[in-house]
Amino acid sequence: MTTTTLTDLYQELAPCTGLDLSALLPVGIQREVGHFNVFDLTDLWDSTQLQPATPYPCRSFYKISLLRSRSRTEYARQTIAIEPDALVFSTPKVPFQWLPDEPQRGYFCLFTAEFLLPVLGGLTPDELPLFQADGYPVFQLTPAEAAQAETIFAKMHGELPSDYAHKYDLLRAYVLELLHLGQKRQPTTTLHPAHSAAARLSSRFVELLERQFPLTTPQQRVPLRTAKAFADHLAVHVNHLNKVLKDSTGRTTTDLIGGRLAQEAKVLLRQTDWTLWEIADSLGFVDVAHFSHFFRRYAPISPGAFRTLDTVPV
Repeated sequence: MTTTTLTDLYQELAPCTGLDLSALLPVGIQREVGHFNVFDLTDLWDSTQLQPATPYPCRSFYKISLLRSRSRTEYARQTIAIEPDALVFSTPKVPFQWLPDEPQRGYFCLFTAEFLLPVLGGLTPDELPLFQADGYPVFQLTPAEAAQAETIFAKMHGELPSDYAHKYDLLRAYVLELLHLGQKRQPTTTLHPAHSAAARLSSRFVELLERQFPLTTPQQRVPLRTAKAFADHLAVHVNHLNKVLKDSTGRTTTDLIGGRLAQEAKVLLRQTDWTLWEIADSLGFVDVAHFSHFFRRYAPISPGAFRTLDTVPV
């Protein structure tokens, strides 16, 4: 299965906006872990009458759209008619294709899981009801709710080019507002899923994983780094833990641990002056070489290059 990356998306949007690829990247994003951007759909449509012609089997990012015109989406092998004033939540886990039926008005924002990490209390977007693979992604809004959503998107669109030092914290807050607005439109039964044994185990794993971070001094060490270590701590067999997490997130225990270690590595590389050896040691690697080999599985460049690069690769 192919994946539409952020770079693929920007290469597609560049001709539509008349901007080059670098101009589409938010100012200051190189200081952030994760990625965020927001677009005025009306501007894109008016400039090119942008109409997606090919399906995207998978995307590497999450997307929230406010669609104020009629369209359709092919989502999880079903076609959903979208009436004006709909909030649509798209997840990398489910293939979809968007098909406009008329000139489009609205907004959309896109972000990676890492971008929301500081505000989800240890959860990943995939664990939110709105991004469940078996959920329904389209939520019809009342006129008041549509106006509220448009105000939020307009604030994000206006804030993104600003030089406010904490603008990404503000943008995360706006995304949370959209998530809450969507959750209000969900049936009560889906907002409070039954806490099965599997769900509890998954939640305990995430809590245990997040409890190890953030690292605030080079003297700290990540105590749990392997699937077996987590399984032992949770008093379950490692195969059972792996199955539960695979079913709930689509990722293995090892991949979830590795992804979180990589996120912390990026934070430390960007926001501290620790040496590469100190970062590697705190994250539990025997030396910088092993750390660098690990890091390259989650980024296209070395840790040292990531620290000094002006723009974080998307």
